[in-house]
Amino acid sequence: MARSRGEKEDCYDKSTGLIKLLQVLSFLVVFVVGVVIGLATSAHINRHFDAQTEIYSFINHFSSSKETPHQQGEPSCTVAQSCERIDCLSMETFLEPNNLTHGMTDNELFWRASMVPAKKEYPYQRVPKVAFMFMTRGPLPLMPLWERFFQGHDKLFSVYVHVVPGYKLNASTTSPFYRRQIPSQPVSWGTITLIDAERRLLANALLDFSNECFVLLSESCIPVYNFPTVYKYLIGANYSFVESYDDPGRYGRGRYSRKMLPDIQLYQWRKGSQWFELSRTLAALIVSEVQYYTVFSKYCLPACYPDEHYMPTYFNMFHGSLNSNRTVTWVDWSLGGPHPATYGGDNITEDFIRSIRNNGALCQYNAEMTSICYLFARKFAPTALEPLLELASSVMEF
Repeated sequence: MARSRGEKEDCYDKSTGLIKLLQVLSFLVVFVVGVVIGLATSAHINRHFDAQTEIYSFINHFSSSKETPHQQGEPSCTVAQSCERIDCLSMETFLEPNNLTHGMTDNELFWRASMVPAKKEYPYQRVPKVAFMFMTRGPLPLMPLWERFFQGHDKLFSVYVHVVPGYKLNASTTSPFYRRQIPSQPVSWGTITLIDAERRLLANALLDFSNECFVLLSESCIPVYNFPTVYKYLIGANYSFVESYDDPGRYGRGRYSRKMLPDIQLYQWRKGSQWFELSRTLAALIVSEVQYYTVFSKYCLPACYPDEHYMPTYFNMFHGSLNSNRTVTWVDWSLGGPHPATYGGDNITEDFIRSIRNNGALCQYNAEMTSICYLFARKFAPTALEPLLELASSVMEF
């Protein structure tokens, strides 16, 4: 009986040991299977991200290959381009962007351009520049005259060109117009889209913190003085040059709509030339202003022309003390009609250009009177280019 009980105890011990051994083996099997599954999953994830990286690299390569000629080879910090080679947060890139191509919407662009530093001191040696902003439907036939005007003054100006979408400006690699097109939108004469284009030019130019003065020009504009004279005149001015006056006739007050009440009263309504020069302060106000732009977009419809009334009215209402109420761009309206006179090659004489430079009238500049009232003139046809180049050195002195 005792021996039988001992045999049973031996069998029990053997069974217990076998069970423990099976448990250990089961744990080892589960552990090994887990390791294998983990390694397989990790390899799959790595392959997935490698594939995504290859796709992203392909997109970047494709995007770069689709760049227009004026974008290629020029540093920029766009969404599709890595900042590994370019310090996108460097002060140089922030203060003076050298690539005008970007993917911002107008609202994003205006928001960014409206930022004004609270600290007045600049963290670098700032040399103020004049931004020359050209709004054109296509080519700039008078470009050679402007290139001659700009020659030798590279650090004192910048150029911005707004053309119809898809048009490529033909400029040589040595031209100040080379790669100076901004992202544009379609523009229709006599509509709010003209104001949109003006604000677009201002906003792009405001991204360069060295730009202090902003001049709007067209493809038919010419300079009538040399660059040093123009630069000194604009940089030294205490006021901006936006024509603003009260016209009681049908082409002035006659364009006012009572639907603009209560935002704009009739006595506040003003008219003026589209061709302006703004200080940096006023330029930032225009790209950030929403309320009165909205009123004009709703109620200043043909035959109310927003480009002749929006800035003159807005500055009259709120910033008259910063404005001279005159333009620095000469134009001949003596023929009547909706468009000024156009001058071709046969009209260009020395006496004619001198009459624009010194027309016998005086105007106020800062606190003094001066005979230099117009720095630019329009409208000039492409045929005027050659005679203007012949007179540039002797009459316009550049």
